[in-house]
Amino acid sequence: MYDKTDLRSTLSATAPAAATAPDASKPFGGASCVHFKQGPADDSDALCRKWYGRGHNFVICYVEAKAGAKITRAGQPDEFVILSPLHATELHIRSDHGSADIPGYSVVIVPAGASTIEVKSDGHFFILYTARSKDLAAKAANAAAYEAPRHHVAPLAPWPDPLGGPKIRRYSMEVANEPGRFGRIWRCTTFMVNLFVETAPRDVEKVSPHYHDDFEQGSLLMSGTMSHHIRWPWTTNMRNWLSDEHMDCTSPSIAVIPPPAIHTSNGTGSELRLLVDVFCPPRVDFSQKPGWVLNADEYPMPAQQHATN
Repeated sequence: MYDKTDLRSTLSATAPAAATAPDASKPFGGASCVHFKQGPADDSDALCRKWYGRGHNFVICYVEAKAGAKITRAGQPDEFVILSPLHATELHIRSDHGSADIPGYSVVIVPAGASTIEVKSDGHFFILYTARSKDLAAKAANAAAYEAPRHHVAPLAPWPDPLGGPKIRRYSMEVANEPGRFGRIWRCTTFMVNLFVETAPRDVEKVSPHYHDDFEQGSLLMSGTMSHHIRWPWTTNMRNWLSDEHMDCTSPSIAVIPPPAIHTSNGTGSELRLLVDVFCPPRVDFSQKPGWVLNADEYPMPAQQHATN
């Protein structure tokens, strides 16, 4: 599926869940790109504006806030992730499991339960929740697309709890490229995020069309521009065939690419491009690659999925 020069060509094959194998008798759910600032905010007050987009298992919240803003969750059912791409943005997070000052350019994992994000300096950031937060999923601009379950997407099954128990965990995005490692990957019990930092267009002669058996990819564009190209398989039911799609996305936005569509992407500008591939739950094949997941020592894999290569 990948060119031999692509690091992903060394991944172990993972079988899709039998219950989610594509069913030719049912239509595929389409792809979508939510541009967070193209309409009025879904939530707002004097200090904070929030927009939402979703996939089958996850919800992405884009936040623009001024100093003093607070975002509170009283009974969050599971871990969530904060992506803070601006160096100048400072946050303070309180939770049932401690508190922490968070500098900018950070990946943050916040435990389940009660928590408050306090914004200490003006800026913007992204919060990744699972779709178990039904109140937030209902606010998504593309919520109607998920009123019917996606039969070809595996349901969310949380991964094992972190070693040392729940607490606020912060990781710097300042991670150098390393030969043999694909991107900059972190995971928790609910999400895997893979950060790409690019300053030039991708080579159109070296794109990587591929497909996923039973999980969605959320391509979260935090800065820059990106094009996503999607081709759907032909099934035995021609009424379910879909045309090719070419989605031009500007930041901030989330493109949701369902299985089993063949897809590839290319950056289209020379400005700084911060792209995060979002997977919910984490990917087994990426996790099986030694050294790829930067915080693998804190978050164990499911017992039956230990590395095989």
